[in-house]
Amino acid sequence: MPRIRRALLSVTDKTGLAEFARRLAAVGVELISTGGTARALRDAGLAVRDVADVTDFPEMLGGRVKTLHPRIAGGILAVRSDTEHMAALQRHGIDPIDLVVVNLYAFEAVAARAGTTFDELIENIDIGGPSLIRAAAKNFRDVAVVTDPADYAGVSDALERNDGTLSVERRWRLARKAFEATAAYDRAIAGRLAGLEPGQAPQDAADGGLPANLDLRVPRLRALRYGENPHQQAALYSLGQAGVAGARQLHGRELSYNNLVDLDASWQLAEEFAAPAAVIVKHTNPCGCAEDVALADAYRKALACDPVSAFGSVIAVNRTVDRATAEEMAKLFVEAVAAPGFDDEAVAVLTQKKNIRLLEVTAQSPGAALRSVSGGYLVQTEDRSETSPERFDVTTERAPSDAEAAALRFAWKVVKHVKSNAILYARDGQTVGIGAGQMSRVDAARVGAMKAVLPVAGCVVASDAFFPFPDGVEELARHGATAVIQPGGSKRDAEVIATANRLGLAMVCTGVRHFRH
Repeated sequence: MPRIRRALLSVTDKTGLAEFARRLAAVGVELISTGGTARALRDAGLAVRDVADVTDFPEMLGGRVKTLHPRIAGGILAVRSDTEHMAALQRHGIDPIDLVVVNLYAFEAVAARAGTTFDELIENIDIGGPSLIRAAAKNFRDVAVVTDPADYAGVSDALERNDGTLSVERRWRLARKAFEATAAYDRAIAGRLAGLEPGQAPQDAADGGLPANLDLRVPRLRALRYGENPHQQAALYSLGQAGVAGARQLHGRELSYNNLVDLDASWQLAEEFAAPAAVIVKHTNPCGCAEDVALADAYRKALACDPVSAFGSVIAVNRTVDRATAEEMAKLFVEAVAAPGFDDEAVAVLTQKKNIRLLEVTAQSPGAALRSVSGGYLVQTEDRSETSPERFDVTTERAPSDAEAAALRFAWKVVKHVKSNAILYARDGQTVGIGAGQMSRVDAARVGAMKAVLPVAGCVVASDAFFPFPDGVEELARHGATAVIQPGGSKRDAEVIATANRLGLAMVCTGVRHFRH
């Protein structure tokens, strides 16, 4: 293992820099540095050699050119076991550089800052930094590269423990991390400039809601036991600490692929409600959803919709789980529960069930929804459309009563989360019957009524898309529905509305469709 004798330090983020450099100097490492980094090290009382003294050439062009020089590049890139390389260094009086400590201009922070100009954005594109990082990472067998202050302590410990040397395994780990850093930096630049014209400020970019190029880089959080089925491999990748992917698991067995998919479906629906709400999901479809003043009551009402399907389900709620709610949940076999939090008494109750997974989830801002297809990906913005009651267009002779209108608003929130074709029977604050994933809308109406445990007569109905024929409305009326909410837009709307009038139904059209495939 080669000994680290000389280090080049040039960083924007100076977190922990002085202490790291002090530990390097203590094991006999010569420090070479530039500009602000050199000043920070001298201010900390450390001896530093300027890059300009190494290159015998001053920094120029306002700092744009300082480390781009053969005396620096040669010192990093020379392969120590190659006699010709080492002879070339000797001929030109170049000293090897064994450690490169670099992090890059804060391009993303500048781009996100209010009032940043186009020229400021361009000026914060680092040139020398990525070159130093790539050179050191390429020559990892002889040179170590550190791009993250979080690695300072581990590198220092290893140098002190191993007489100023670092193992090739550690240098390779650092090199891989370095390539990831430069790749992320380049992606950030390309992504930010994609919607800009020369001279245009970042905040005025006309890049629309979706990127011109889909660029995915999401770290793997953990491998899963298997995918949807045991013969499929799977892993969870997470963007951070928000949403289901970033949830904190408080209790229970390892989450499966299917658990995570169902948890996400239930959590997204629970987020629709301002009042305390509970959602019970099986195979991505809600089998019960309700809201009420108390969370425990909302859960009881959700369970009453389809207690048979709820066996082995996942649950999401939009309030901290209290003891009363936990005691109700504990009566049922449940795979997992997602909530913003669990109070101590709820945890004490639910953790008596050995295998139930408890997840504390932080709300996440809307983003893009992605799905793979053979040969590519589909991307769309999330369906966060909220249709206010003022936009409801009453198309029938009879307008909904106040009670029906409240039930329609509730049903419209829920049907958005049911697989198409979807028909949902509901009362105010409670689902009654859910017909999901049918090829025919009439069949969805039949299935929803068939699945109902609670009385359907007197319910309202939400349909995720328009009725192509009047037979769907006739089926709803046959089961005792009194009011319907749907997007409208069928070529046969007039026939559908006339049928609703004939059957005494109130009908509201929203102009918004909620297909969910």
